[in-house]
Amino acid sequence: MPDRDSHNRKGRQIALVIAGTGMAWIAATAIGASAGWTHRTLALFDMAALAGFAFAIWMIYGLWRERRNNKD
Repeated sequence: MPDRDSHNRKGRQIALVIAGTGMAWIAATAIGASAGWTHRTLALFDMAALAGFAFAIWMIYGLWRERRNNKD
């Protein structure tokens, strides 16, 4: 059972990374639009969000491999 708890905890962490990245990206876009940030600055936040989502995909892949290896 501890393996299952570990997998569940990692899944929740991944969900928090995805939700946090999305919320931060939306907030940065809204603040940038109202503050009149340049497109270059907004693109920086877009790239940071892309990196956050890519990291989440990497975490999902690692969790999938771990569950697949511990299937027995």
